[in-house]
Amino acid sequence: MGGRIVTAGKTVSSRWRLLAIAICSSAFVSCYSPESTDVATSSPAEVLPKPDENGTYLFWKPEEQLLGYRNIEKIFPTRTIARGQSVMPLPKAAQELQLTYDVAGETWTPDTFMERTNAVGLLVIHRDEIVFEKYRLGYTEDQRWTSFSVAKSISSTLAGAALKDGAIRSLEDPITDYLPGLKGSAYEGVTVRHLLNMTSGVKWNEDYSDPKSDVATIRSEKSINGSDPIVSYMARLPREAEPGTKFVYKTGETHLVGSLVRAATGKTLSDYLSEKIWKPLGMEKDAVWMLDSAGNEFAGCCISATLRDFGRFGVFFKNGAKINGESVVPETWVKEATSPSPASDQYGFQWWLTDGPAYNAIGIFGQQIHINPEKDLVIVIQSANATATDRAARAARAELIAAVTRQLQ
Repeated sequence: MGGRIVTAGKTVSSRWRLLAIAICSSAFVSCYSPESTDVATSSPAEVLPKPDENGTYLFWKPEEQLLGYRNIEKIFPTRTIARGQSVMPLPKAAQELQLTYDVAGETWTPDTFMERTNAVGLLVIHRDEIVFEKYRLGYTEDQRWTSFSVAKSISSTLAGAALKDGAIRSLEDPITDYLPGLKGSAYEGVTVRHLLNMTSGVKWNEDYSDPKSDVATIRSEKSINGSDPIVSYMARLPREAEPGTKFVYKTGETHLVGSLVRAATGKTLSDYLSEKIWKPLGMEKDAVWMLDSAGNEFAGCCISATLRDFGRFGVFFKNGAKINGESVVPETWVKEATSPSPASDQYGFQWWLTDGPAYNAIGIFGQQIHINPEKDLVIVIQSANATATDRAARAARAELIAAVTRQLQ
């Protein structure tokens, strides 16, 4: 069980995995996946950025973002999400999207959008064909780029797969049934459903600009004697509301979704994602997933994959999360995952919702998969925005998506 971890260019066997992670986390040496050989990365002259004092990427400078986001596996410990033998076709449409639109009295094109928001990759897929694809600022079609919280929507899909497989019995199960380390904590009485729609009622600080916030400090939690550092950290948090009554966006709770899926399936998230989606769907490249101090994937963040492979995931989910006609998740999952909870009309099972049929996987610094099943449309944006929650860039993404949607009737 478990994909490969490579430290300083050497494959590490399973029994040495935890030692490798400890070395990578404490010394910040280069830790990367073997698939760096088939993905263009940094040149020898480029100096890779280092993790900050909490072991994160939240405070990188602009030039560090551009290099670091496409070389995550050389900076942080990761595990490979293996591709299969065949590749899902993403044909180019006969005619490329030609688009101009108005933004505050100024004429914009997709190129304008990319330049103004520091976007590095833009992919538009309509009726399962590529109608627009562009790369810039040194990023290319063969390279990976980190997802940040776009990974949340993928992790929730793995929870759906575990439910379909019977590894998770019910969404109404208490999560303490699967994660006994949470017994006696504020997570008593919290169900799988509460975890998926972030309505546990547990207090959490998601301030990306604060190095002492929960979202920043959880990465530095250590594994003691093989313990799950995510469970240990989350078990210390206080309760602020009754389960199911209050929505608060919490990356830590998606990390717990990962702990849940691992406990239920007995598999690493990377292996399970490879088995259920990456291989059978036909992703073009191996992906990598960032690991915590115990060697477990951070479920709420940081899958590095190519622009097209994120597009393939969007097409897969738009088409009902089916591969060769068979659903990877329960038949009602996609509808339920993209429906509001009683506590929030903006959030489903780790998907951001809109007023219409569209929904989004969204990550900080400008990462997004926009899916509109009604328009048969998927838009993928990869960026290095100036700040984690850059409002101007977010508004520009919304303008672009609206203009594309209008054009592709």
